[in-house]
Amino acid sequence: MKGKSVEVLTPGPDESAIPSRGYSGPKTGIEENLAELLADLMCVEQVSVDSHFFDDLGANSLVMAHFCARVRKREDLPSASMKDIYRHPTIQSLATALADAAPAPVESSVPAPPEVVTQAGTLQYVLCGTLQALMFLGYCFLAGLVTVKGYEWVSAGSDLTGIYLRSALFGGAGFIGLCTFPIVAKWILIGRWKPREFPVWSLTYLRFWTVKSLIHANPMILFVGNPLYVLYLRALGARIGKGVTILSPTVPVCTDLLTIGAGTVIRKDSFLLCYRAHAGRIQTGRITLGRNVFIGEKTVLDIDTAMGDGAQLGHTSALQSGQVVPDGQRWHGSPAQRTELDYVRIAPADCGTLRRAGFGLITVLQLFLLYVPLTIGGAYMLVTQVPTLSKVLDPGTLRITSPRLYIDALFLSLLVFFGFVVMGLAVLLTVPRLLNLVIKPDKVYPLYGVHYSTHRAITRMTNIKFFKWLFGDSSYIVHYLRGLGYDLSHVEQTGSNFGTEVQHETPYLTSVGSGTMIADGLSIVNADFSSTSFRVSRASIGPHNFLGNNIAYPSGARTGENCLLATKVMIPLDGEIREGVGLLGSPCFEIPRSVERDTRFDHLRTGDERHRNLAAKNRYNIHTMGFFLFVRWLHFFVLTVVGLAAIDLYGVFGQVMIATSLALTLVFTAVYFVIVERGIAAFRALKPQLCSIYEPYFWWHERLWKVPDEYLNVFNGTPFKNVIWRMLGVRVGNRVFDDGCYLTERTLTTIGNDCTLNAGSKIQCHSQEDGTFKSDFSTIGDGCTLGVGAHVHYGVTMGDGAVLAPDSFLMKGEEMPPHARWGGNPATETRDAHYQPAAVVREGQQDQLGQRPQEPCGAGE
Repeated sequence: MKGKSVEVLTPGPDESAIPSRGYSGPKTGIEENLAELLADLMCVEQVSVDSHFFDDLGANSLVMAHFCARVRKREDLPSASMKDIYRHPTIQSLATALADAAPAPVESSVPAPPEVVTQAGTLQYVLCGTLQALMFLGYCFLAGLVTVKGYEWVSAGSDLTGIYLRSALFGGAGFIGLCTFPIVAKWILIGRWKPREFPVWSLTYLRFWTVKSLIHANPMILFVGNPLYVLYLRALGARIGKGVTILSPTVPVCTDLLTIGAGTVIRKDSFLLCYRAHAGRIQTGRITLGRNVFIGEKTVLDIDTAMGDGAQLGHTSALQSGQVVPDGQRWHGSPAQRTELDYVRIAPADCGTLRRAGFGLITVLQLFLLYVPLTIGGAYMLVTQVPTLSKVLDPGTLRITSPRLYIDALFLSLLVFFGFVVMGLAVLLTVPRLLNLVIKPDKVYPLYGVHYSTHRAITRMTNIKFFKWLFGDSSYIVHYLRGLGYDLSHVEQTGSNFGTEVQHETPYLTSVGSGTMIADGLSIVNADFSSTSFRVSRASIGPHNFLGNNIAYPSGARTGENCLLATKVMIPLDGEIREGVGLLGSPCFEIPRSVERDTRFDHLRTGDERHRNLAAKNRYNIHTMGFFLFVRWLHFFVLTVVGLAAIDLYGVFGQVMIATSLALTLVFTAVYFVIVERGIAAFRALKPQLCSIYEPYFWWHERLWKVPDEYLNVFNGTPFKNVIWRMLGVRVGNRVFDDGCYLTERTLTTIGNDCTLNAGSKIQCHSQEDGTFKSDFSTIGDGCTLGVGAHVHYGVTMGDGAVLAPDSFLMKGEEMPPHARWGGNPATETRDAHYQPAAVVREGQQDQLGQRPQEPCGAGE
């Protein structure tokens, strides 16, 4: 091979372009082996050791991921990762870096034995699912009984004052009952949480799931960001100091293991669950935060982690199990590492205990004296005072076989559904703008006052998901966001400027440059918080950027024009402004802005060709929006029929009919949207694609993303989630434990037997970079574990028993060997000694002593 010139090749659709240039042969054995592997992969005779992988050879990240996988399979070569490829983008520099980083061999080293996955029996799996279904039916019956008895009692009021008082008493008692029921259930079924582990699908797990489900269904979640929410967590057993501000709606489950010091701030979309699922078992562990700690947005804290007084964890970061941040230190990254960047960028304000108590008291008074009685009493008055509704909802007046029931349901559903669409859009485009007049940019306000309440109202109203779902992935999302208050001046329409999942603190201080395209999961962090104050400030995304999935973009970001911000990247807040580059990872590092594979369709995005393609896509998207409005209305119509039928049959079957209608509503919702999704795909499986966003296939694929799937969350942690995945076309194995994983392309995903999928994890079998769409299969082998918040890209293969750590990003094309442990963003092989959680160590010690592990969850299994 040495000394020969490179043949100039003409690339095919999926081949790399190899330009003609001078050839430099390998000088070491590592260089020669690496060059041979890369030449074989790229189907060329040879490659020069000083040729740049991306700029000279025309490779892309998918090709180089396959190259890394081949290198890892060679025992005579050091292991290489994608981070190594980007940092050392030639054979020569990569060989030098790998040789320097390779550890000296240790003869006495013994490889760690593969971790044994706990496999539940089929009978245990089915029994657990049956008991979960019975518990759900029992909860529906209890909810129906309380609702009916309360309505009858409210209706006995003699006048308007009596109805108001009865509505306030019933509603207040019902709200208190809903809040206290999970607390009582937790202390009865669990007692105090302690570090331990137990198998999924066991009776102990059943009690764990029951408490977790009740906590997640609790209306106190609506009070996130309110001092009342802190009181609720304390009632569940958490040790929380004074002046703590919690903005994350992800509720901790094993609350006795959570300790939060005074003055701590926890931003939204942070995971502090105090448990994880691992290799078929639930492991619980402590999370300890000192005083005045700061937790950034989109963060994950695994079990057995701690942060000292005054410590900080930046946005898009994670503490892996066993990590401890010392007092006063600032860390960021996944896994976190030390930094000098200060994430608390706002001065404190006067916000003492009295102010917090007053804010909580006012909230309670508003709830019990205004919101609850108006909701219950108003609904009763509407039903009784409007003759048509009164007649329709009077039990016994309609028969389930009568055409009138369906006609009344038709008119009622049309009025309510489309009335919400029209009135809701009008309110969102006007009321928040009026409220925003109270808030001044860059001014520091104390928490828990008028300005704070106004800011929360703006945030909640303008982040309603329905309209972003309706307009997203089309040109019309630009007009909607501009109507909300986004600064999108001189926007260049692409037809895919924004996805369906975009959130912000305030829309009125958000700027997006011309020609920028944004995928799903963007969170614009344009508000700063301390434990006593908050401030809103402008966040600006430069022109001609592309933003991948699940990105937290803060104000003050140091990115400018023409940047590729990869999925789950940590946006830099220090250093020079990055322009004309790509950024990947947490902490981020530079990668090429684009490669040949991602620019081959650029001619479709310019000139007259773009105008024709964009007009065609807009017409298609209009049809899609109309179709899904009809789909959602039809769903609402059927639920209206079920509700009216339940009311009509109440006199015959009583509360059983109400409970049955609630259960039927959930079952119908799941089956209905499964049929809609499979029907769009003509009940066929997807195939891997490489195409332009202006090709009709991509427009059709976008329709699949619009099928509502929020109902899936109800089935988390139950065997029924696997049943639904199979109905949706996922090739899923037996006894898979899914605690909240999300699959974007169901029929491109394969999940093996006894896998463990944690909350917030995601398997995404596609990628969109600028105007190019790509999709491929992803395969998760038997017994694999995806950690909390882990993200798996397309074209990935995880070998049997492999473990992906929490908050990790497994890039496209990666191949994890069987029983490997990978972690980080981007994910690489974990070379450090595997950390054993305290619960596992304790139980192992007890087993060695012949003792039965302590049952903190009450009775034995």
